Amino acid sequence: MQKLNHLLLGITGGIAAYKSAELLRLLTSKGISVQVVMTEAACQFITPATMQALSGKPVFTSQWEGNVPNGMPHIDLSRNMDAILVAPASADFISKIAHGSANDLLSALCLARNCPLLIAPSMNKHMWENPATQRNIQQLVNDNILVLGPDSGDQACGENGPGRMLDPLAIMSILTALNQPKLFQNKRILITAGPTIESIDPVRGITNFSSGKMGYCLAQAALEVGAEVTLISGPTSLEPPSNCKLVHVRSAQDMFNEVKNNLADQDIFISVAAVADYRPANPSLQKIKKNSKVLTIDLIENPDILAYVAGLSNPPFCVGFAAESENIMVHAEEKRQKKKLPVIVVNHTSVMGQDHSQITILDDEGTHSLAPALKIDLARELLDFIHHKLQLSD
Repeated sequence: MQKLNHLLLGITGGIAAYKSAELLRLLTSKGISVQVVMTEAACQFITPATMQALSGKPVFTSQWEGNVPNGMPHIDLSRNMDAILVAPASADFISKIAHGSANDLLSALCLARNCPLLIAPSMNKHMWENPATQRNIQQLVNDNILVLGPDSGDQACGENGPGRMLDPLAIMSILTALNQPKLFQNKRILITAGPTIESIDPVRGITNFSSGKMGYCLAQAALEVGAEVTLISGPTSLEPPSNCKLVHVRSAQDMFNEVKNNLADQDIFISVAAVADYRPANPSLQKIKKNSKVLTIDLIENPDILAYVAGLSNPPFCVGFAAESENIMVHAEEKRQKKKLPVIVVNHTSVMGQDHSQITILDDEGTHSLAPALKIDLARELLDFIHHKLQLSD
């Protein structure tokens, strides 16, 4: 989908129409010009006056609108749009689109469109699960219509299950992802994420507080800009982004082995994982029993994965991460110089596990601080920075 500057927002009849007002507000706050088209049923749930106030434009509800000069709103309204989004999309409307029906303005302009169509279904769980609806949804997928959701949870009717329209923020996240320029098309990016666990015995281990969120956000952001992504992840509870190659590991040695196994032909290596620096020298094969004695564990150093990759004769472009608790910039720059990294990203250990962060990028030109933001937004900014660095080096 091309860059989203102009969007037609279609609203059909359903209680979730109230979410469309918030979605419209979010869209316009991002500078997107939005034209609203409502079905007759949608007007029973939310008024055109509300949507006009939020969009700053007249809302169209009928094929017979008199303020379209040539009398063909079903043609004119979509011609300058980058996409059409119908949210909520009722079961009835989905059936219309699946079968090519065009008996009102919104269905007619969807049929006559020359731009991508996205829908956010909203209906009772039994309507969603009905075989007829599922056949219609499959037809939309076959017709290259993007289906967003639905979500699952409590419904206005009092039942619980799939069929809820996605929350506006979730829809905005998807649209933002689709709207990213494909800066890394045909590039391969290898990312490590999460903690490692170094076994003391079969039930205990040495680990850290890394959640893996930044690494997973970078994987998602890299996919958005067209990269082929391999994500090597230590143990986390996170859902990995779809369409990436995911490799699960446990220990630092496991991660080292998988990095070497997946390193061939990679263009970029981003080492986000919080890899344990040390591991027990002699982990017990049986659970260590508690007693009154002081327990001493001898530790030996783990391999330095980032230093290994950066030290290759022809390494990929290497980006390191440094989580520090004091003298942050000094320690990070020492690490960058020691490992001969073009870029290192530094943050404070206090942000580990959080959804927000604040990072500073260090390179040969100095420091580049990014404003505090969600980690997914910081991941997108970091990839823009890396793209700029690669262009300068070409």
